[in-house]
Amino acid sequence: MPRYALLVEYDGRPFAGWQRQADQPSVQGAIEAALAQLEPRAHTIAAAGRTDAGVHARGQVAQCDMARDWAPFRLGEALNFHLKPAPVAIRQVARVAEDWHARFSAIERRYLFRLLMRRAPATLEAGQVWQVKHELEVGPMRAAAALLVGQHDFTTFRSTICQAKSPVKTLDSLEIDALEGPAGPELQFRLRARSFLHNQVRSIVGTLERVGSGAWAPEDVRAALEARDRAACGPVCPPHGLYLAGVGYPQDPFAPA
Repeated sequence: MPRYALLVEYDGRPFAGWQRQADQPSVQGAIEAALAQLEPRAHTIAAAGRTDAGVHARGQVAQCDMARDWAPFRLGEALNFHLKPAPVAIRQVARVAEDWHARFSAIERRYLFRLLMRRAPATLEAGQVWQVKHELEVGPMRAAAALLVGQHDFTTFRSTICQAKSPVKTLDSLEIDALEGPAGPELQFRLRARSFLHNQVRSIVGTLERVGSGAWAPEDVRAALEARDRAACGPVCPPHGLYLAGVGYPQDPFAPA
């Protein structure tokens, strides 16, 4: 059966997460239902990452197997037609080898977290950013972030329900950009690693916010990391500022031929 890679964008607010649920809407379920409109049978797709409820994606990657040999452009157009009105879009489709896998072939995941700093309620950005009502000091946050880069035991920043076999991960980069966004001052956290633990990004950003507000010093983050204790973590920030921004592969399936 021909296999296709799908580059997927979605607003996570209406969904219980990526993974198919028996009684709640999911992104996986929406795409599989659209596929069933094209080829009436049960479809099971796989993705590079299982985002949680409320988490968005700009560059999720999934795979599907089709009975017909679809032109990638036509498959994308047909899926987008049947996905309406769900806030899910197939940005690109590419034919891939039958042994290619959206999850297991990936060598990198990239996440973006948006934090808006203003007192007035967010209206147009509501549900797309984490809003705090005070300015944060970026310098100490960057100093603390640098302590987390590299290979560490991230037990402190790992959900208690995380199913990963090991808490040891290598965080390749963690950058914090301060900019004037469309709704006001915004911090954008960009994290890159081969893989992440459950709630790792939200745990890190929530802890760094404590540093930016002056409640923690950068060295407190080092102590929390070295404690290897979930109780040492700062607050876990809400999901709606988090985006799966992109997935890396040895050869980009969506690169122009």
